[in-house]
Amino acid sequence: MLKSVSALVLDGVAPFEFGVICEVFGIDRSADGVPNFDFKVCGPEPGVPLRMSVGAHLVPDAGLDALVGVDLVAIPAFIGTDYPEEALAAVRAAADAGSTILTVCSGAFLAGAAGLLDGRKCTTHWMHADDLAARHPTAEIDRNVLFVDDGNLITSAGTAAGIDACLHLVRRELGSEVTNTIARRMVVPPQRDGGQRQYIEQPIPVRCSEGFAPQLDWVLSNLDEPHTVGTLAARANMSARTFARRFVEETGRTPMQWVTDQRVLFARRLLEETDLDVDRVADKAGFGTATLLRHHFRRVVGVTPSDYRRRFSSDDSDCAATA
Repeated sequence: MLKSVSALVLDGVAPFEFGVICEVFGIDRSADGVPNFDFKVCGPEPGVPLRMSVGAHLVPDAGLDALVGVDLVAIPAFIGTDYPEEALAAVRAAADAGSTILTVCSGAFLAGAAGLLDGRKCTTHWMHADDLAARHPTAEIDRNVLFVDDGNLITSAGTAAGIDACLHLVRRELGSEVTNTIARRMVVPPQRDGGQRQYIEQPIPVRCSEGFAPQLDWVLSNLDEPHTVGTLAARANMSARTFARRFVEETGRTPMQWVTDQRVLFARRLLEETDLDVDRVADKAGFGTATLLRHHFRRVVGVTPSDYRRRFSSDDSDCAATA
C-alpha cells in the first residue's frame, strides 16, 4: 500500500519535475475519494532555501532523515550531477529499508550515483541516455519507453513522462479508480502509449565520405522510387555485396534499413507540416501503401501515423479539433 511519500530536493531542482511529484502525491483529494498521502519535502537542511533551476528558491520542511522508512522516495530532475554525499547516503538507506524509489527525467542520475541502477532496468530523457549509459555501464537503459517499472525502482523519461510514471505507480498500488480520479483532476490521460520514440528528433546522419555521400543524397531526393540493394549498387558502380558492406561501414545500417528509416523520417515531416492524407504520405515517402507505412512507422516511432499527426501537426485547426 502506498501511504507515505517523501520528495528529495537539492540545489538545482527543476520546478516542473518537482511539481509533477507534488501534483500527484502532495494535493489533498480526499473529497474525491483519493486516499491522502503523508507527503514531505526533504532537503539537506529543513527551513534552509534551496536554489531552483529557474532563479527561484524552495524551502524544504523536512530533513534527509525523513526519506528513510517511507513507502516512496520521489526524486525530481536536477541541474548538474554534483550531489551531496549525505543525500546519496539517505537515498541508499531508504532503498535498503524497503522504500520504492521513483525518478523523474534526469533524476535517474542521482539514483545511479547512489548505486541503485547497477544491473537494473531503467530509463531517462532520451537526450541524456548515452551519458547515463556511460556513467553506469551495467544498467539496462531502455531509450524508447516513457517509464520503466523494475519493482522497487521506477524511472521515467523526460519531463511529462514523470506524470506517466507517477500515475502508473498509483495504479499499481491503489488501482485504476484512484488513478483515473487523479488524472481527471490533472486533465491528463491516465495512461499514454507510444513511448518516447515519438518525441525524439531523428536527423539525417552526418555526411559520409566524399565518395559515398552522393549516393545517400540521391536516395534522399528520390525516396518515392523503388530501391533495392541491387539498384543502389548499380548506381554506385559496385557489386551488390561490396556496396552492402561499404554501406554498413559508412552508416552503421544496412542499405534497406537506412532507406526505411529515412522514409519514416520524411513521413514524419509530411504528417507534421502538410494535410496530405495517409495514403498520399505513404506514396510520397516511398512506402506505396498506407498499410506498409503504418507497419514501419509504428515499429520506428511507436505510434500510428494518425496518432502522430494528432500530437505533432503544425496545423492549429487540426490540433484544436482533436484537443
